[in-house]
Amino acid sequence: MSEKDTPETLELLTFQLADQEYSLDIMSVREIRGWTRTTPLPHAPSYMKGVINLRGTVLPVMDLAQRLGLSPREHTDRNVIIVVNHEESMTGLLVDAVSDIIALTVDDLQPPPEMQPSASQNVVSALTLINERMIRVLDLSTIVSKEQSSAA
Repeated sequence: MSEKDTPETLELLTFQLADQEYSLDIMSVREIRGWTRTTPLPHAPSYMKGVINLRGTVLPVMDLAQRLGLSPREHTDRNVIIVVNHEESMTGLLVDAVSDIIALTVDDLQPPPEMQPSASQNVVSALTLINERMIRVLDLSTIVSKEQSSAA
């Protein structure tokens, strides 16, 4: 088998949100931090929890559950912030807990069924089944945009 025939591999960081399992491409993850109280800013969208100071940099933090339309949840010390880098902008994503890092090939991914009126609004780019667990792969570009990051 030549290198050209080998399917592209990728690593995903899996995490929990409202008792469901989601994942992100690990190449977009810069670090994982424990829950830190945020400083809210006026006129920010409800899913933007505010900002934190990350080693001298002001970082917007988004409640990912609210951003995905899931029920609002109480924040506990078990929550974590996944710091992601998208289009040279860093954003914190508040999640319930980080689960694992999984490695798979693009052949292991399946496209999600079309359930949105516009395909551009679908935040789930793919689905995969790992040990009977259905894991949603999030499309970071539809979740985090420069406009949303700067709205914090």
